[in-house]
Amino acid sequence: MSLAIIGGTGLSKLDGFVPAGEEAVSTRWGAPSAPLRRGRYHGREVIFLPRHGDAHQLPPHRINYRANLQALYDAGVQEIIAVAAVGNITDAFRPGTLAVPDQIIDYTWGREHTFAGPDAVMHVDFTRPYSETLRQRLLAAARRVGAEVLDGGTYGCTQGPRLETAAEVDRLERDGCAMIGMTGMPEAALARELDMACACLAVSVNQAAGRGAQDGDIHAEIEASLARGMA
Repeated sequence: MSLAIIGGTGLSKLDGFVPAGEEAVSTRWGAPSAPLRRGRYHGREVIFLPRHGDAHQLPPHRINYRANLQALYDAGVQEIIAVAAVGNITDAFRPGTLAVPDQIIDYTWGREHTFAGPDAVMHVDFTRPYSETLRQRLLAAARRVGAEVLDGGTYGCTQGPRLETAAEVDRLERDGCAMIGMTGMPEAALARELDMACACLAVSVNQAAGRGAQDGDIHAEIEASLARGMA
């Protein structure tokens, strides 16, 4: 099984997924967010794993990223499409549309971010955090179906689970971030440590704090954009 899809907020199941079984697994780091679901998606064998659990019960800082990545690796996964709901900073990336970022900045803290133990050193090359080959395949697929997609951009990964202040978003913009999420790290780095190709498919669900008119219910905006973007 070479391909896995990690589902983010709003993608706890795949429409059109033909299941072939699921497996509750354990790793040396504990259990992943949910059982691994094997099946076929549009003719391709895949494993599907909802990042936040079946009931979306795991907040970003409580996800066992090491167990998730280890479980997929042990199942023979070589490529990962990591779907993530994000807030957009740049006007080029609008709510309800997609992006395939090419860079990431990690603002998280306190997460288990490596497989290396206290007596081991693991310096992986993370210059380009996402697989360019897989990124280009995602971009080509999006264009084939007419989906609006942003090529590239820096994903700023914040700790969560709260949303950011306007001043924090200003800082991220100065740092060069085009989008803000809470789950991109250490997920991408752990995949690199295991030598698995990983690319992020980001779905913009709202404009980040201080961007655009946000006088209404921000949660209603997020729900509406999630429905459009995840479809």
